[in-house]
Amino acid sequence: MSDLFEASGIHPPDAPLADRLRPQTLEQVVGQDHLLGEGGPIRRMIEAGRLGSMILWGPPGTGKTTIARLLAKAAGYEYQSISAVFSGVADLKKAFEAARMRRAAGQQTLLFVDEIHRFNRAQQDGFLPFVEEGVVTLVGATTENPSFELNGALLSRSQVYVLKRLDDAALDQLLDRAAALMDRPLPLTPEARHAMLALADGDGRYLLTMSEVLFDLPGPDRGGDLLDVQALAGVLQKRAPAYDKSREEHYNLISALHKSVRGSDPDAALYWLARMLNGGEDPLYLARRIVRMAVEDIGQADPLSIMVANAAKDTYDFLGSPEGELALAQAVVHLATAPKSVGVYEAFKAAKKAAHETGSLMPPAHIRNAPTKLMKSLGYGKGYQYDPDTPEGFSGANFFPDDMERRTFYKPKGEGHEEKVKARLERWAAMRARAQKDG
Repeated sequence: MSDLFEASGIHPPDAPLADRLRPQTLEQVVGQDHLLGEGGPIRRMIEAGRLGSMILWGPPGTGKTTIARLLAKAAGYEYQSISAVFSGVADLKKAFEAARMRRAAGQQTLLFVDEIHRFNRAQQDGFLPFVEEGVVTLVGATTENPSFELNGALLSRSQVYVLKRLDDAALDQLLDRAAALMDRPLPLTPEARHAMLALADGDGRYLLTMSEVLFDLPGPDRGGDLLDVQALAGVLQKRAPAYDKSREEHYNLISALHKSVRGSDPDAALYWLARMLNGGEDPLYLARRIVRMAVEDIGQADPLSIMVANAAKDTYDFLGSPEGELALAQAVVHLATAPKSVGVYEAFKAAKKAAHETGSLMPPAHIRNAPTKLMKSLGYGKGYQYDPDTPEGFSGANFFPDDMERRTFYKPKGEGHEEKVKARLERWAAMRARAQKDG
């Protein structure tokens, strides 16, 4: 019976509010104007009268299923859907056979595959001949990065379109439509309404699910009161933030944290740290990344940073959550506000490259160890100067292989502690040049 309602565009009266408000035309879809608006790629496809296979990639509740349905309707294609969660090879074969029969009768098929990333690589390969032959126009929906989750061959035959999380303006439109359908406003103060948008976190379906609970409450029109932010929190359970420690969101957030520290923004860095901790990230993973930030982005500009980062790791290990998380926050603030230098990081990369290029060149004879008479007779250790015994504590000797020109790997820019280091290196370079000239 529900299929009959859906086919007619009418929803049963007991259907969820999100279903009753499902757009009936592409113009009613909110928040995706970059794809569906004037000049958008999907809009151009519809205007041309021919659909191509595509992957719709975006967060939950942004309209992927709705867009697929409306695309089929706009283009006059038969709409058929399967879910990778509940379907297997047998279901795919039935879908393709039905599409082939429709094609023979002159009817095109839009095959919508929800959660397409859940099909394994072999199953994804099974789509290829039917897409290539035009038996189906494939519209796949995924919340995961297609680059990681879908076969390259399937991606090469499809356009990937990115759906945006719904912003407050789009979510506001949905609430207005819900109020119009229910013929009464939500029983919320303006502040509570804004808090509700934040709770939805860009998910239109979740927003309407929350709205349905609130519409059941007596508002001022039925002798009740408007809910403020505190009362709203009492009615609705706070939603866990969208975060999957093994998926792309994990890498996006750790990248945001690292780059906020690198960009010397302690406030943004603390925000991303809190986001990851709230999402259930392993604090010791964060501690390891904080140590990496200290050695990669700060280095000799503030040698204390690596000790602070290690101390934060040890403190968390000792205290655990939640108290130990404060040590991570302290380390993040220290690193974000510290002077930055990639001098050591770049120098080590360059040194490794040089070591690879020069192979097995031996050290110069004067700094080779000479524990035997034979080694001494070969000149090992001859002419070596013990730097601390020289008048200025610096001999200016050559420590590179004899067959290798001297190279400069470490080039401090003079931030923080490196200001003194840079001056010292410049003084030693001048002394070395004189020593080599005199020698």
